[in-house]
Amino acid sequence: MTKQLLDGADLKLGLFSANCSSGMAVTRIEDRWAATWDDNLRLARLADEVGIDFMLPIARWIGYGGSTNFHESVLDPVALAAALLAETERLVVFATIHTAFNHPVVAAKAMATVDQIGQGRAGLNIVAGWNKPEYDAMGIDLPQDHDDRYAMAQEWWDIVRRLWTEPGRYDIDGKFWRLRGVESSPRPYDGLPPILNAGSSTQGRDFAARNSDVVFTVVGGPEDGAAVVETVTAKARDDYGRQVGVFTPAYCVCRATRAEAEEFHRWYAEEHADWDAVDNLMNLQGLHAQSFTPEMLSMFRGRFAAGHGVCPLIGTPDDVAAEIQRFAEAGFGGMTLSFVDYVSELRYFSAEVLPRLELLGVRQPRSVTHA
Repeated sequence: MTKQLLDGADLKLGLFSANCSSGMAVTRIEDRWAATWDDNLRLARLADEVGIDFMLPIARWIGYGGSTNFHESVLDPVALAAALLAETERLVVFATIHTAFNHPVVAAKAMATVDQIGQGRAGLNIVAGWNKPEYDAMGIDLPQDHDDRYAMAQEWWDIVRRLWTEPGRYDIDGKFWRLRGVESSPRPYDGLPPILNAGSSTQGRDFAARNSDVVFTVVGGPEDGAAVVETVTAKARDDYGRQVGVFTPAYCVCRATRAEAEEFHRWYAEEHADWDAVDNLMNLQGLHAQSFTPEMLSMFRGRFAAGHGVCPLIGTPDDVAAEIQRFAEAGFGGMTLSFVDYVSELRYFSAEVLPRLELLGVRQPRSVTHA
């Protein structure tokens, strides 16, 4: 399955942040996504059944405040990946690991175990870190130089990759870790798992181009996304002699009519938005991350409420399929989706949108039965 995820044959679809309370919707509605284990298990089984390619949980340790304390409850992505892989047959599940908070030797052992459980269906999302309150909670200083965060991430990944590929016991002398007599077994199930990195800053995209199989980047839409795809793939090819796929996140509100979709969007993301949490999130992004430009931050406040600042897919099944087709035509190899209610909305999406994407030639049929 991981090889199919990277084959470039069609547009891959995944589910993003379903391990987080409220998912990507910074909303106060009472029936917002709870992100319990039972929720995620039901979602993973459904995704496996209908042909969704992967799940991408994220890592969080403290919420964003506001009346809901957005992302207050977050299931650990490594433990979750192991559990979901044991309960599914086709689905690829990524585990998100922050390099500043996880020792590379421990992470190498944990992820090899996860991949053994999934028999080669695990993926690794490497995060260099940006959220200062989480560094404070860990008692660790956030490096003020963006380059230093990625230098640490590079050394972390170099160690993990060496542990997965070089036998024996040896010493490792680096800037951030000095290891003596280190070894690691078991290794991943069948070679290195797919590596994903959310590279939207200059340094992030360079790290991703150098190391990742999938560059996961936020864009404004298909129009500017085409240039991003070209820039990232050219950098990987020209600077590092590598081929990468470029994926981007989106949030989806799909209903039988456009009016229904727009009404629901307005209800949860405008009338019942947790604006204090939205502003806290945006302030942190502006101060400590470079995933969004200042212009994007000022323009996309509504998008942050509706879906953490990512691209919207709003309308009928025809509307949503046509917009996804535009991303495919812009060169993206995959997209992640988030929903207010992941399970019920994915069921509708799989019944109505996936067949349309197949008819458009955006996706090839999967050997599954739509729910």
